[in-house]
Amino acid sequence: SLPKTCPLSLPGSTEIMAKAASSKAQAASKAKAAKKAVVKGSHGKAAKKIRTSTTFHRPSTLRLSRAPKYPRRSAPKAQRMDAYAVVKAPLTTESAMKMIEDNNTLVFICDVKARKPQIKAAVKRLYEIDAVKINTLVRPTGDKKAYVRLSADVDALDIASKVGIL
Repeated sequence: SLPKTCPLSLPGSTEIMAKAASSKAQAASKAKAAKKAVVKGSHGKAAKKIRTSTTFHRPSTLRLSRAPKYPRRSAPKAQRMDAYAVVKAPLTTESAMKMIEDNNTLVFICDVKARKPQIKAAVKRLYEIDAVKINTLVRPTGDKKAYVRLSADVDALDIASKVGIL
């Protein structure tokens, strides 16, 4: 028998020894698994994806919004189509004068790229006129002619004289 001072003779010492041996075995198996993973590498063979269609569609990936470090243009572009560029001049032909008298309509030569709302805003800004309707046409010379119809309460003759058409 063992002496009483020996650690193995304590009650439950065999259980402690068994636990220590099992933890050692676990550590050894963990180390073997780690070694195997290092040798094999993390990029093992993946299963090949089965393609179901004959055409390839590029996968949609993350599209980040732009966050520029500095502006690409030092100053913003100046507006090209201001009121003076839209309306070039009033038309003073005989037919234009007839339109003023009969139809309460002023006739202007405008920029070819100008749209009806731009013409309406330009006429309002330049001559303080509220247009009811605007008809446009492009002349064979390449200019755009705008017929600016005025409301019934405003007289086109008064405005034409104020503008300097008459």
